[in-house]
Amino acid sequence: MLTTSDDGRHTAQTTLGSTCTPALSRTLVLLFSFACGLSVANIYLAQPLLDAMAVEFHVSQASIGLVVSVTQIGYALGLLLIVPLGDLLDRRQLIVSQLLMSVVALLGVALAPTFGVMLGAVFVVGLVAVVIQVLVAFTATLAKPEERGGAVGKVTSGVVIGILLARCIAGALTDLGGWRLVYLVSAGATTILSTALWKMLPSGANLERPQSYRRLLSSLVTLWLKEPLLRSKALLALFTFAAFSVLWTALVLPLSSPPLSFSHRAIGLVGLVGLAGAAAASQAGHWADRGWQQWTYGLALVLLLFSWLLIGNLHRSLSALVIGIVLLDLAVQAIHVTNQSVLFRQLPGARSRLVALYMTFYSIGSGTGAVASTWAYARSGWAGVSALGAGLSACALAFWVLTRRGDHDTSQNAHHHQIQFTEIDV
Repeated sequence: MLTTSDDGRHTAQTTLGSTCTPALSRTLVLLFSFACGLSVANIYLAQPLLDAMAVEFHVSQASIGLVVSVTQIGYALGLLLIVPLGDLLDRRQLIVSQLLMSVVALLGVALAPTFGVMLGAVFVVGLVAVVIQVLVAFTATLAKPEERGGAVGKVTSGVVIGILLARCIAGALTDLGGWRLVYLVSAGATTILSTALWKMLPSGANLERPQSYRRLLSSLVTLWLKEPLLRSKALLALFTFAAFSVLWTALVLPLSSPPLSFSHRAIGLVGLVGLAGAAAASQAGHWADRGWQQWTYGLALVLLLFSWLLIGNLHRSLSALVIGIVLLDLAVQAIHVTNQSVLFRQLPGARSRLVALYMTFYSIGSGTGAVASTWAYARSGWAGVSALGAGLSACALAFWVLTRRGDHDTSQNAHHHQIQFTEIDV
């Protein structure tokens, strides 16, 4: 149940074999959304700054993508080692601890004397940025069943806005005081956020039953092997987020080079057109609550593939680029929220571990797309980047067509025979 302590903070109390009573207010949804937005911004701050970093550290364009990839590697490890703790520990303490570690890592990036030191710091930034997924899983736990998709969508919309504002604000701050200023400002903002969350977040571990950290991690293997729906959604996420990362990692390179020669501020403003993805995130969650998942997948994947036809015309039409960015962000976020809504409904007893496994493939896709995009740009320019993105999008569409029947059967079976937490605990 939910009680209120003397300091006014809500506390989610759990008993053995029960889950937390839904207690997700609009204020808490907004706070979660803002926290996710700021946390994800820390991951994507580097994307519009890659050219400036390359110049300062004397690194080639083909190698500077390592900044994004190392961040994503840290993120992937955090998903497997930290996010599952949301099923074991007090989530309030877990979230705030991650944010304080993020402050230290951001300061490390800002003060890094060498490229190697900076790579080490951005690795830690990625490692603790998985606080986003702890928040998303907590949202699904606290929300009412009939409102879960919409709540997850609203919180995820904060992630979309954070990604896009990160590019815009990072560009403006870089023009003002250099790329290091970006990380100093982010460290200050994250410090303020950690204080607010400590005061307002519900407290409670939401355990089904006590278990050790070792058993918690072991159950990840069991969960992965037993759940075909999890495997298919995770692989779909890998393809779609690889395509997403291909665009946003490489886009700064042609925009900052002749003949366009955009400033960092202008490049950040280009990224703002993707704010439409926030609307898609929220709406897709409501569609999932109504059972319209397959329609959402089909439409989103077709739009994702079509968007590359427009994005490929960057040097001929900036208007086509802008429309393509809007379509791509709409599609990717709709797929992402629908994936999470479907999975959270099937396995309510292991949401933190579920999101850990799913987001691991998201991270693999993002990291792979980052490295591949800078390599493709170095070899074949923007045409190579566009071909790579279109190819990944086509793979995502083909994979969905081949697996959608099996996913439907699995979902129907789960509706009648919902898998309980005790079946995946080892």
